[in-house]
Amino acid sequence: MANRNGWAMAGLLLAVLCWSGNALVARAFHDAIPPLTLSFWRWTLATCLLLPFVARSIWTHRATLRAAGWRLPVVAALGISSYNSLLYSAAQSTEAINLTLVNTCLPLFTFIGGGLLLGEWPARRAWFGMTIAAGGLVYLISRGSWDAFANLAFKTGDLIMLVAVLVWALYTLSLRRWSSFLQVPPLTLLGVLMAIGTPLILPFYLYELSHVGGFTPSLTNLSVIAYTAVFASLIAYLSWNHGVKTVGAAKAAMATYLMPVFTAILGWLLLGEGLQLFHWIGGGLIFAGLLLATQTRVRSAISR
Repeated sequence: MANRNGWAMAGLLLAVLCWSGNALVARAFHDAIPPLTLSFWRWTLATCLLLPFVARSIWTHRATLRAAGWRLPVVAALGISSYNSLLYSAAQSTEAINLTLVNTCLPLFTFIGGGLLLGEWPARRAWFGMTIAAGGLVYLISRGSWDAFANLAFKTGDLIMLVAVLVWALYTLSLRRWSSFLQVPPLTLLGVLMAIGTPLILPFYLYELSHVGGFTPSLTNLSVIAYTAVFASLIAYLSWNHGVKTVGAAKAAMATYLMPVFTAILGWLLLGEGLQLFHWIGGGLIFAGLLLATQTRVRSAISR
């Protein structure tokens, strides 16, 4: 069990790393690729890459998928159609680091939602771990200075991102709540969700196309779409869905506390932005809190 949880946590960290890069490219190319355009073509490419490998499995598990009924389009609308479209829209008016900082509200939303919807209230040590991680996050936001924290400004994009985080929390909780209806191989489930969720973006993409325009199919822009399709979609979603199934929604959400740390490291590697002492201190506190929170058992509301 410990080894299984270890692999699940490694997968969650991989997902968060991929999504940190997703936030960076969304912000870096927000002028070149409109948000719904990026969302639509990202999922279109990912779906085309995956479906040939899972089509037979989808047919084999058609009875299980049919039994899931309306739950599949709900989960697809939350996790595929809505979240990334909102994230890319938020990137139009706020920085990548703000996207990842707002994203760290996810553990709180998921902890509370998990208790209310699933009856899974984390033990006290998990709350203590989340508090430590939150302290590290505050230190990271403040850059080690109270004046910087007091003067931190949030924009319209931050509010859009807050809605996106709420949507992702509902997606994560839905995977957990309806897991008994989604007993199919992970790749199969992802392929079905993408096949359902991608067409839901189409009308919004067409509206944007008619009012804003599309993008220039340059090598750089196509590479951005390819990254979001392969790493931020296929690899990240498979890793995340497996992690949620293994360790639970609340513990999985704690991994997002590392997103600002990964964003800072990627900014250092890719953009030449130097890592400061506050990055290491804040990141260390976040990692320690994450470790503490995810090594606790979740108390079932039924057993209390």
